[in-house]
Amino acid sequence: MSPKVLVLFVARRQRVYRSEEKIKIPGSMGWEIHAALQEERMHLHRHNDYRSASLNPSPTLVARAIAALYWPGSATGKMASFHGSNTSLSGKRFTRSQGPESQKSPSREEDNFYVTCRAAYLTVFKSSLDSISTKEQLCLVLQRAGRNPSRRTLSKYWTPKTKELNFDDFCTILKNETPITNAELLKAFKKIDVNNKGYISHADLQKILTTKGERMTQDEVNAVMRLSDVNSNGKLDYNKFCKSFITTNENCLKSAIEYLSTNNKSKQQQFGSHMERSPERTSSPAAKQSPRTPTRNNIDFASKKVDSKSSRPSSARSLKASVSSIISMGANSTKNSKLIEPQILKEWQYTHSKGCFFLEEDGEIVTHRYKLQIPQKSSMYITIQPLNLSQIEGKPSPWISVDTALFVLKENEKQEDMELVFFTELRNKETFGWKGELASGVYWLIPFTTGCRLRKKKKQIRGEAKLVNRDKNKDLVLTKEFRATLSDIFDMIDLDGNGLLSLEEYNFYELRTSGEKCDDDAWAVCKENFETQKNELTRQGFMDLNLMEANDHDGNPEDLWVALQSVGYNRALELAEACPFIIDVYAEKCKPRIKVVCLESSNRQLDKAICTSVISKGEAKVIDGYQTMVVHTYKSDSRITSVLENKSGNQVVVEVNNEQSKNCTNNRTLDVFAVEVPPKTKMVCQHVMPLNERQEWIYHCVQSIMS
Repeated sequence: MSPKVLVLFVARRQRVYRSEEKIKIPGSMGWEIHAALQEERMHLHRHNDYRSASLNPSPTLVARAIAALYWPGSATGKMASFHGSNTSLSGKRFTRSQGPESQKSPSREEDNFYVTCRAAYLTVFKSSLDSISTKEQLCLVLQRAGRNPSRRTLSKYWTPKTKELNFDDFCTILKNETPITNAELLKAFKKIDVNNKGYISHADLQKILTTKGERMTQDEVNAVMRLSDVNSNGKLDYNKFCKSFITTNENCLKSAIEYLSTNNKSKQQQFGSHMERSPERTSSPAAKQSPRTPTRNNIDFASKKVDSKSSRPSSARSLKASVSSIISMGANSTKNSKLIEPQILKEWQYTHSKGCFFLEEDGEIVTHRYKLQIPQKSSMYITIQPLNLSQIEGKPSPWISVDTALFVLKENEKQEDMELVFFTELRNKETFGWKGELASGVYWLIPFTTGCRLRKKKKQIRGEAKLVNRDKNKDLVLTKEFRATLSDIFDMIDLDGNGLLSLEEYNFYELRTSGEKCDDDAWAVCKENFETQKNELTRQGFMDLNLMEANDHDGNPEDLWVALQSVGYNRALELAEACPFIIDVYAEKCKPRIKVVCLESSNRQLDKAICTSVISKGEAKVIDGYQTMVVHTYKSDSRITSVLENKSGNQVVVEVNNEQSKNCTNNRTLDVFAVEVPPKTKMVCQHVMPLNERQEWIYHCVQSIMS
């Protein structure tokens, strides 16, 4: 197969997003970074800071060059859409997701991390109560912590809907964006310097910088080449550059920490939900984010011991006012309205589509979304359930126990204010469904899972699975295990279930694994060189495409692992961080049509739909003495969801205590946490499910006013 023939397609298939390979490509802000550092110098000079003359922005400028070399797209499809009504990350304060054991005293490493956060933040802002109000400020404060974010990285956290970020948001970002090491940076350069000369010619450098990735202007390229400490004889010495870059980042961080240690006033400040305190006496919250929920602000507390003399947790007794909810659920409890199929369902017209819940690094859940068109008024039967890919009878796929639901909204002219029509409340084993009558029109189907069972798990992987081998002719072949995995992936991404991959279906996979779509030209090349039927890629063609990628990297499987991990597989080829599902739609009087529209994370529409469903179907309780603070609790046979409604004009902080619940797990993974409820706001408090459905479970939650 000619390399020229495949150049377009291979270009699309290159897994150059090295952040997925644990090769953290430094930033790409170029002159923007340079200007930010100059602005910071002025800020420090105004405050008579001794560090203002010690910074060297030159390597930071070159960082854009490195980013350009590798097209740092970092999976557009994988970026969590961190947007709320007012802020980008305001709903993502620190939550421990490791379980109760993580509530013990933090390690020295964790303490050092928070010192870094505090030091960096206070070199840019006067107080931790100040918010980051621009993308430029976000870039600057990340640099002060020794990071060098790319434009795409900044856009991931500062979306068009973001108005501000607070200190907790900054800590979360800093935890996610680990600094690059010298070894990683050298490895990135050596991907370009294939002959291992130790340098890159200016001619090659200019071509790459002006044509690849986040392209640089000629003035910026000239500025890079004028840096005397890393350039000579028309060549860029990348060994010197790496050293200079790392040194600059380390100096930025070091000077920030020194500044904090000399400023007693700064050391005594409270930092959002984090306070300056002795590690020997109290614990610091971890920077791990909880699975995202519609809740906008969370503050976590170490679990408190329950006083055996009282049925109420001690934390509740010490607070202003509280309300308690106790619900006892039997083993395999079911509601009277169990999901039952219509008797003549086989005569109804049918359509379906597959999809998948993907778990992100920060706990965010990304999923497909759909539009359903109903030509005329008709009785409907709609279900969603996990997709079983197991070929072994009696041994279903591990993710079958993951809860699923569909929220159905009626499309209107104002897409931001669609009305909830129904959600799949009825259940039959792992299938959740709804039956009723729908008027003609277009509806949005939004899949949902609570995150109680689809979450990050710390599992020791004994050995890495092998993806490729060489046969007796020394040719690369896919291993049996990898072929089986690819076959399962094919079934997951074959959304219409016709046994073939259309360009649209394949592009959802490409967006997830590489962040880009395959255009028509590249798809045409694909069809010419891989097996297709009816202009769609076959299962064998998909296998051969992955084999081509392995050959393209001479058997190095790292880029293959990037794709595998993007769709939820671990290094043992276990699908551990995803849950494929299938949606079935039946209509009595017309032919329904379903279309996959996008792949994205939770948004305001879903948040609002969940709140609406809980308030309309659940029980409402007013917190004693606070008539404007209402707790709504919804119970189904499989989950309990609570919503906090703040009717007042002031923000209210509510502590949530689940310590007396039995056989329960919640989406926050904490027994005790707190929620900030903005004025005139409804927000999800938590989702709770049984740990073991075969046993009785008791939901015992105390919600108390803190402030």
